[in-house]
Amino acid sequence: MSHLPAPRKPPTPLRIALAAAVGTTIDWYDYLVFGAATVLVFNPLFFPTLDPVTGTLAGFSTLAVAFLARPVGALVFGHFGDRTGRKQMLVLSIVTMGAGTFAVGLLPTYHTIGIWAPILLLILRLAQGFAVGGEWGGAVIISLEHAPPHRRALYASLPQAGVPAGAFLSSGAFFLVTLLPEDDLLSWGWRIPFLCSAVLVAVGLYIRLRLTESPAFLAARERGDVARRPALTLVRSHKRALLAGMFCGMAANTVFYLSAQFLLHHGPAGLGLDRSLVLSALLTAAAVETVTLPLFAHWADRFDTRRVLLGACGVVAVGAFPVFLLFESRLAAGVFLSYLLALPVMHALAYGPVSRFTAELFPVPVRYTGSSVAYHLGGAVTSAPVPIVAALLLTTLGSSVAVAGYLLAAALIGGLATYLAPGYGLRPARPELPAEAELAAPRSG
Repeated sequence: MSHLPAPRKPPTPLRIALAAAVGTTIDWYDYLVFGAATVLVFNPLFFPTLDPVTGTLAGFSTLAVAFLARPVGALVFGHFGDRTGRKQMLVLSIVTMGAGTFAVGLLPTYHTIGIWAPILLLILRLAQGFAVGGEWGGAVIISLEHAPPHRRALYASLPQAGVPAGAFLSSGAFFLVTLLPEDDLLSWGWRIPFLCSAVLVAVGLYIRLRLTESPAFLAARERGDVARRPALTLVRSHKRALLAGMFCGMAANTVFYLSAQFLLHHGPAGLGLDRSLVLSALLTAAAVETVTLPLFAHWADRFDTRRVLLGACGVVAVGAFPVFLLFESRLAAGVFLSYLLALPVMHALAYGPVSRFTAELFPVPVRYTGSSVAYHLGGAVTSAPVPIVAALLLTTLGSSVAVAGYLLAAALIGGLATYLAPGYGLRPARPELPAEAELAAPRSG
């Protein structure tokens, strides 16, 4: 008598959220390793004919172009994520990102193929941005829509923790290769972090293929409640939610890109700090943030998502000037304290609740498109200019006080957008969304 294998037990909501987080970590490693390379080695490799200031701005501009592709990716991935399902788009996003990152590791430099080197670098950065456009929304939503109602912010924040985890891995990879002699680093060492992406993507792809589809999407499809043109529905019926989703994360976005990119360049180039010191501080802070970010998201489940996010914007506003004062002390302790304040406290507190807050601005039929477009269009407006504006403010005014003021303004705008979001503030744009009992089975885990 033959024995059929027992059917595989479906993963718990927590396992699904953790699996989404692993994939997000790998995607953000790929995305952020490009940023680390830009501020550390790309200037002499791809922009050698430019003076140092212009070359730095050109490198930061290469980073910024990804933000132009991210909203496009959000629209494309969001459309099919709302039409055909969340899981398929998550698989496609990690494959696209991995292919683009691996190709950067094989790219000839300016000294080999001339102007084609920065052009190809730009194209591959656009591919990375396109892939990230589908990554965030899909990972957050599949976690949120499997989560028990009392843990939505916590589970939705686990993919968010992929950002500091990706920053830790990418910074760690470049910390190791910068231990090489300078000639080896610039000739072949810088390629290693990009080529290692192939191994990470294989692991992430295996994990994502084992995910189950969102119960909320399956229930909506069974009812026939699937938007034919999610983007059109979004523009017609959810304009205020879209604006709120774009700017509610401005405080988190600004403090992150100031820390992960601007200070990483400003420390060695502007203050004469040892590159390994700044990388070590970034590594430490990113590692700590992988713990504090879900902790603060748990607070959002306990004390109300909007209130925690408003309080976070206040913390970023208060901490804006101390971060730069500590960093510019040029003391090792000051640099470490600056990063520990910026990332595990200010960024984690402001970023942890954003996933649930943004996703729940939109109903299930347009949630992937709405949250993805809001997040990435907001990134194009609020994140892309950060290192460029900071570098220009520092070059023009000669002081980081103006950069700290820029962070303060970002915190105030983020707080205002959070307060005026639909369902909050003085005059809600529409009633509270009806309870979505189909979002999660009543399972713990």
